Amino acid sequence: MIDDLTLIANGQELSGWESIRVTRGIERCPSDFEIEMTERVPGEFRNVIIKPGDACTVLLGDDIVITGYVDGLRASISPNSHSIRLVGRGKCADLVDASAEWPGGQISGSTVLGIAQKLALPYSQENGGINVIGDADEVGLPIPQHNLSFGETPFDIIEQICRYRALLAYEMSDGNLQLSRVGVNHAASGFSEGANVEQASVDFRIDQRFSEYVTQSQSLDVLEDLGDVGFLHGVANDPGVTRHRIKYIISEQAGSGRDQLMLRAEWERQRRIGRSQQIRLTTDSWRDKDGVLWTPNTLVPLQLPSLKVTDVIWLISEVSFIRDEQNGTCADLVIMPPDAFLVDLVTPLPFGDVLQALQEAKRQ
Repeated sequence: MIDDLTLIANGQELSGWESIRVTRGIERCPSDFEIEMTERVPGEFRNVIIKPGDACTVLLGDDIVITGYVDGLRASISPNSHSIRLVGRGKCADLVDASAEWPGGQISGSTVLGIAQKLALPYSQENGGINVIGDADEVGLPIPQHNLSFGETPFDIIEQICRYRALLAYEMSDGNLQLSRVGVNHAASGFSEGANVEQASVDFRIDQRFSEYVTQSQSLDVLEDLGDVGFLHGVANDPGVTRHRIKYIISEQAGSGRDQLMLRAEWERQRRIGRSQQIRLTTDSWRDKDGVLWTPNTLVPLQLPSLKVTDVIWLISEVSFIRDEQNGTCADLVIMPPDAFLVDLVTPLPFGDVLQALQEAKRQ
């Protein structure tokens, strides 16, 4: 079978799994897998030496899809069968589970990429640990100061600061963390009703969208004698919401400049618009027509006339590769408009530039 799943751990290569689910996405971290097989001959599982915590690599065919760890193992017996089930996640699970650590609890003058790399440092020091990758042109100017809250996880912080720069943070197949904008790569083929789509649904919602988004900056020192510099705000409007619905958002970074607050408001608007338009579909293959696995952050054309979605190119947000007795071999995908992740970036106002902020406030 060309697309069998192979799990490599402790020098063993295990394949022939009867139930497979591997999920990757740009709005989920880490990637994860769940696989199960039944013992084919008595005593077969006695030679399996995999245990929770073991490093592992998951391949579909010849393609690596997850590099991480086995989280759990469950062995079951019944009068008629013995089975083994393994679950695991990519290496970025440590960034999601563990608490953030940095000397003094304060990171100053670092870009989003720099902060993420510092938070991943305890895990990147290990052999084959986590690296954080990003384009220098995308991560933007340094964030003047970020204070760690006790008990926060590294990914909590990374996801938060990525909102300042309209970045996505997601795990790659090698277990490293990618900071990126919306992808520009196109799959070799897409999804067409009556061709390679087994089932599909489109979900349009309005309940989590608002007519106006107002982001507010709260400074520890409001400098009342200099006006409202401590309480700047940004506004973004959604013309698709025709009745009055306002959403107030406290900016995660104290002392945000007005331009940065505008970006935060636009980011919130775009993400909510995107989530209000989602295609969920099941296709009969794990790969496009060129044999490339369906990949998150890749653009695909859609032709779904029965759902009134035609001649559009949307973005793969999430993909689950599945094989089991009930569904056979298929892939479940979540696809959204790429505009859901696009925001026009602006140069942030440097923290502490009070005079410039005051002049801007007066001009407003």
